[in-house]
Amino acid sequence: MNILESLPTVIGTAAVAPALLMLWIVIAAGEHPGSPVKVWAAFLLGAASISLLGLIRAPFTRLLAAPETPWLAQAMHSVFGVALPEEAVKILVIAAVSARRRPFADPMDTVVYGAAAGLGFAAYENLAYLVQHAEMWRSLAALRTVLTVPFHGALGIIAGAYMAIARSGTALGANRRHRDWARISSWTLMLMGPLALHAAFDFPLLTLQKNPDLDASTRLWLGLISMLVGFSSIGFAARLVRRVARHHAPRTDLARERLSRLRKMWALLLAGGGFGFVGLAFVLTSLHHWLINPERNVTLVLVPIGLTSILLGSALLVVTTAIYVLGRNRIRTAEGFSSLPGRG
Repeated sequence: MNILESLPTVIGTAAVAPALLMLWIVIAAGEHPGSPVKVWAAFLLGAASISLLGLIRAPFTRLLAAPETPWLAQAMHSVFGVALPEEAVKILVIAAVSARRRPFADPMDTVVYGAAAGLGFAAYENLAYLVQHAEMWRSLAALRTVLTVPFHGALGIIAGAYMAIARSGTALGANRRHRDWARISSWTLMLMGPLALHAAFDFPLLTLQKNPDLDASTRLWLGLISMLVGFSSIGFAARLVRRVARHHAPRTDLARERLSRLRKMWALLLAGGGFGFVGLAFVLTSLHHWLINPERNVTLVLVPIGLTSILLGSALLVVTTAIYVLGRNRIRTAEGFSSLPGRG
């Protein structure tokens, strides 16, 4: 079973669903959730960016083959073979999606695009790992859902947050006396921060993979170091999200009501995507089983359920997107909240 064939299955659902859930959590942290089209574009481009990894690794091929010391070779591979290519493609996606920014655009938009790019990348990588290790996909899916998927999302958030800080300058708390240095350091941290964290996360895991004869205590410490780096990165990303978001936090009842409604719309958008994906999984899996063995057509019973799920998901996506696009200006003003006390 290849990756595309496994997408509309339980394994595909287990691979993609955690990334969508993490994306919703990040979206809910902002006051003005950005364009749905751009968020979905960042998610899909993040997944597609895996195809560019070979091009970015190519200049470092000789460098990776040079070290003879195993530990140095693993360190070089962690940085130039894994961390640098993967974080570079994510940053390219974030920059491409956020290139045409509105004047005074909400900096949280860039953070959300970073999360979407990182989680799209994680979803595709997750699917590849689960397909490759189909015999143990349940335990692997649980482990990657807890750590690896949010870790990739966190690195995207860190890159997006520093990009937003660099663009906004002192508006997000940069040092006012050294504005130029603050911008330079933010642009540098946009790449070096995720790169360093990713390399530190992968190096212990690569060491465990390449040295199966290590004693139990060393293996335990290496595993703990990798987990510490991973969860610390997630915590740091959450701190950056709060740092960017608090400069635009709602301070009035009207603003809180507006934020609540925008979050509900995004929840419906993600729910619509989820229903559509599950329905497609039912339909394609049932048809696949029927084509293999037409006599055992019991799975065709699931086709109507799948079609109903697809219709429900499509309706949620179309209706919610239409409401958001056509009514977003009204939602952002007092006219959209006649239910509030003293209005209507």
